[in-house]
Amino acid sequence: MEEFILQIAREGLLLVLVASAPPLLASMGVGLIVAVLQATTQIQEQTLTFVPKLVAVFLSLIIAGPWIGAQLLRFTYTLFSEFGVAF
Repeated sequence: MEEFILQIAREGLLLVLVASAPPLLASMGVGLIVAVLQATTQIQEQTLTFVPKLVAVFLSLIIAGPWIGAQLLRFTYTLFSEFGVAF
């Protein structure tokens, strides 16, 4: 039973990393591009980075949303189907 709990915790943590990767990478990429543009044009407005990052995160969630949902559904199904076997 302890092994089952550790396996589920390990898979859950890995799923969190995989599911959060698309919006996080999109935000980091857009932030880097905006930072380079700000450095080259010497415009140091702090609010300038917020809107492009927000749009990038929403677009990445729209694009990767079905895949993330499928991964969460697969994990939940596996969790509930193996829950009765482990106990």
